[in-house]
Amino acid sequence: MLVAGNPNSGKTTVFNSLSGLRAQTANFPGTTVERRIGRMKENGCDLQLVDLPGLYNLSAATPEEKIASEMIKGTLDGRRPDAILIIADACHAQRSLFLISQILEVGLPVVVALNMIDMAHKRGIHVDPKQLSKELGCVVVPMVAREGHGVTELKEELGALARCGSNHPAKFTLLPESCSACTVCPFQERYNWTEELLARCSSPNSEAGEQRTERIDRVLTHPVAGVGVFLAVMLGVFFMIFSVATIPMDLIDGMFAYTGSWISTWVAPGDLRSLLVDGIVGGVGGILVFLPQICILFFFLALLEDSGYLARAAFVMDRLMRRVGLPGTAFVPLLSSHACAIPGIMAARVIRDPRDRLVTILVAPLMTCSARIPVYAMITALLFPAQPLKAALLFTGAYSLGIIAALTMAFLFKKTILRGESKPLVLDLPSYRVPSLKSALIYTYDRAKVFVQQAGTIILLISVVLWALATYPKTDVPQEIVQQLQAADLLAAQGMQESSEAMRVSAESASGRHALANSFAGRMGKIIEPVVAPLGFDWQIGIGIVSSFAAREVIVSTLAVVYGVGEESVEEDPVGLYETLGRAKHDDGTPVFTVATSISLLVFYVLAMQCLPTQVVTRRETNGWKWPIFQFGYMTLLAYGAAFVAYQVVAAISG
Repeated sequence: MLVAGNPNSGKTTVFNSLSGLRAQTANFPGTTVERRIGRMKENGCDLQLVDLPGLYNLSAATPEEKIASEMIKGTLDGRRPDAILIIADACHAQRSLFLISQILEVGLPVVVALNMIDMAHKRGIHVDPKQLSKELGCVVVPMVAREGHGVTELKEELGALARCGSNHPAKFTLLPESCSACTVCPFQERYNWTEELLARCSSPNSEAGEQRTERIDRVLTHPVAGVGVFLAVMLGVFFMIFSVATIPMDLIDGMFAYTGSWISTWVAPGDLRSLLVDGIVGGVGGILVFLPQICILFFFLALLEDSGYLARAAFVMDRLMRRVGLPGTAFVPLLSSHACAIPGIMAARVIRDPRDRLVTILVAPLMTCSARIPVYAMITALLFPAQPLKAALLFTGAYSLGIIAALTMAFLFKKTILRGESKPLVLDLPSYRVPSLKSALIYTYDRAKVFVQQAGTIILLISVVLWALATYPKTDVPQEIVQQLQAADLLAAQGMQESSEAMRVSAESASGRHALANSFAGRMGKIIEPVVAPLGFDWQIGIGIVSSFAAREVIVSTLAVVYGVGEESVEEDPVGLYETLGRAKHDDGTPVFTVATSISLLVFYVLAMQCLPTQVVTRRETNGWKWPIFQFGYMTLLAYGAAFVAYQVVAAISG
């Protein structure tokens, strides 16, 4: 059974009420459009429900509407549905009747759920469900899905339909859509029919509710005040993401740290323990730690959309975003990418036009995500350790560079490879309503499940591969390091524990640097050194670039190891990292992290992709590797070119 209806008609709320957590998310065959499939049991009947994308009529305008239309007509996969549940908005009954009449003409059994009747009554709209049922020739169930009213009655009707089949007329026909004159709407006969039917089934409309909505909209859709309200709302959402999410993120991080310690206790030192702790536990924990941010983001987006506000926000931002070739609906995905590009790319599904959605996905990773913050913090601390104002200005500059780069590339894409202006935003502003907490939680659960199942498994594989590259091939420990360890043991035997521990830490750090330099990752670093040298980078920084493909922040711990500070020391004494990096020298005695090199590294990490998990999600959203490869390529070239210019200019100025 298909579940169809207009956007913002409460279709998803009804679907969630019927299926609960028994729904699964998957793509329609051969497409990137998602469908949710749920199951409902009623009086021994097991019904499969398919939640279709929202549509206004069967004349498709977007890929989502086309798929929904083809599913209703039975032309998508060659199978006709057994029945269709149509969700109608009682506040906009005429608009819903337009779609209902088209679906009835398909000739399938239909049940209509007349949703949001409470809001319709407040606005002075009273639709008679019995009269409407008589006019349409199908069952009409009045309900308030948000509060659970009418859900039981709807389940009973669907169960009866499944057991007994349908007594509906074989065919429901209106005059066919045809253009008799250039100035005549091809749907005029259908519009006339809906007006006449609604006049027979409803009472006159009071304008009190409309006036109240218009007063609110005068503020929320105002060119200036509307932007201010939207920024305040999104600031509140992102404050919640960065503040409230800290507690569960710390718990998840602590859980994986405890798991790693527990494994280290029971598994003997060696490759197996390293694989389990560094590869599997570290890899999975490194991505799942962002799960609370993703859940909070989608939870609040669901509440904002269900309340009717998100449509107003898109309308307000459309004026600004279209100047760079993006629709107003792209603002939320780009803003959410400041937490993490992965949920930002996933949030791009709210953009209806495929070309606009693709441009948004391509530029979303240029926004400064939370994974870049450790890199920014490291570089600003190196350059301005005791000058907070200059450090803050550099931090702000890094954020601004990412935003400017994203908007510039969006403009260039719309003028070159993805030619075309953004389509004007045409939408029917939904009624304001109290959002459904249950639906928001179910939606958040679905998003979290998709993120963990589809992204997490590939991220685990990537982490294991990177661990192997940094671990193999094995090399013998140099004799001088062996002698240093023996000397540490001798000092310990003589009771000089402090000196022994310092010597052992130094020897183990040197051993780690030697092993890393001779691993596949280290060899790759030396291979790419001629390429990165014009940016002011040596082979150790090259290793950091290679290792940080799993996650940008990995470069901090990688540099700590290759320049002599173990990860444990970094955790306990962050200042030690900055001091050691500041003392790092080339073979000729010149410092590694000069002002020019530091600025170059900062610019590179502002603009570079350096995040394979994001590539995985881009591949999933674009249904192939063509655009992820292009995204990686253009961001790498952009980062390299900008870092090259930054290094050469700063080096020339600073001498």
